[in-house]
Amino acid sequence: MRRQVPSLLTGLALLLLAACAGLHPHAPAIDPQKIVDLSYSFGPETIYWPTAESFTLERVHYGPTEQGYWYAANNISMAEHGGTHMDAPIHFARGKRTSDQVPLTSCIGPAVVINVRPQAAADRDYRLRIDDIQSWEKGNGRIPAGAIVIMESGWGAFWGNKLSYLGTDKPGDVANLHFPGFSKEAAEFLVAQRDIAAIGVDTASIDYGPSTDFVVHRIINGADKPGFENLANLERLPASGATLVALPMKISGGSGGPARIIAVLP
Repeated sequence: MRRQVPSLLTGLALLLLAACAGLHPHAPAIDPQKIVDLSYSFGPETIYWPTAESFTLERVHYGPTEQGYWYAANNISMAEHGGTHMDAPIHFARGKRTSDQVPLTSCIGPAVVINVRPQAAADRDYRLRIDDIQSWEKGNGRIPAGAIVIMESGWGAFWGNKLSYLGTDKPGDVANLHFPGFSKEAAEFLVAQRDIAAIGVDTASIDYGPSTDFVVHRIINGADKPGFENLANLERLPASGATLVALPMKISGGSGGPARIIAVLP
């Protein structure tokens, strides 16, 4: 059913093969101006869920060795869910795919970017509605099969400031979270009425901040589909035409994990 994604994968593979074979020695296989990094760096300031373990880096060695050559190595520790990352279906749905089982066809696809900046500016707890989806389709056509539907709320402007981004900067405080997400109705619509691959947000969760039942997670993960959270630079993407490529860490049995996510502009 998803003919676009296999053809896209084939196209990307051919581009890589062409670059390796030196068929285009004087030009990059992909125009760097058409690549948008949708990922935040992982470091001390990376935002995690208030109850999650933050990112830590332990230096093992940094400098010249006794043999005289340079050597740098570190140990890292972090929760699966923080920074730019994937929620695997097992996260909120028993028996569904773990991180290592999520297929690439769920991680690569047409980017459908639904702009709800005005609504989110007026209401920190805004939930993307079916009306927002239908408005997007009026201007861009029906959501294509295999699409990754992204909510653009403008929340990236708050990245780095936990209080503004989450609604609280207190460790363990999940009672005062305030940020936009998808509505239950929109999630149900996308799963039942549109052949999507995944959804994504520029906030800390595909459910809005005050959620206590995480119904959007349960709907999306229950359909064996992943979610992508804390996406960066969404303002650089068009409403349609870009291709999203997400490469999550392939954790055996994982419920999610950090991801490097990019978009290729048309």
